[in-house]
Amino acid sequence: MTRHAVVALTLAAAVGALTAPTALADSTAVPSPVAAVPTDPVVTGVTVNGGKDVVVGITERKTFDVTVYGSDDSGLEMADVDLLGPNFGFYTTDNFCETATACTMSFTVDPHLDPYNDDADLSNANAGAWYVNTLVDTNDGVSFLTKHAGDFRIKRAAKITVNAAPEPVTKGGTLTVTGKLTRANWDTYRYAGYTGQTVTLQFRPKNSTAYTTVKTLKTDGTGNLRTTVKAAADGYWRWTFAGTTTTAPKTAAGDYVDVR
Repeated sequence: MTRHAVVALTLAAAVGALTAPTALADSTAVPSPVAAVPTDPVVTGVTVNGGKDVVVGITERKTFDVTVYGSDDSGLEMADVDLLGPNFGFYTTDNFCETATACTMSFTVDPHLDPYNDDADLSNANAGAWYVNTLVDTNDGVSFLTKHAGDFRIKRAAKITVNAAPEPVTKGGTLTVTGKLTRANWDTYRYAGYTGQTVTLQFRPKNSTAYTTVKTLKTDGTGNLRTTVKAAADGYWRWTFAGTTTTAPKTAAGDYVDVR
């Protein structure tokens, strides 16, 4: 073998030694990323009127928002919301979603004739617990219905008055505190006495910011309140009503009495 041949064989062996690991590395499989599994669309919650009761009087229309929250890989596109309540109460509307996870709609209820539908919106029998059904469309074309996605209450507004007399009153003398509790009647468009309801009489001393309960009693057959107390110090007297499942709570402004 010539010297040139030996040199060629030596170079070939050296090159083979250098390229073998590279060849091995090229043959090693590299795992490919796992494709994300699409998730089903879902409604995660509903907020009605900022979480507060919808309180309606006898003259003013009440407008409130219903927001449906949800999630989907493609995002939420549109929601159709139905509100269902006592005595076949029903409202419906739809709207495009303002974000990929929230869809807000406005509803208006009216104690009088609805000028848009020429039909009575509310009757007394509609007061109480309502719930929300929603049909949501996603951006990739999926529609899904969620029943009882949320709940809330539509309540009749209440009013309460107070009068403490005589004014001024002698210290230790008898003070007569009267008042009346009424609530909106959506059938007659008037306020009527709310009978047999528990109401609390409270007192706040002149230089205090806190009221304390003095006594509790029930309204009579016409919603009237009447009781007597001993006059001990200058201060404010008020009636407060905690509300019911169909009627909103209400507290009277304090009536100041000067005790001499």
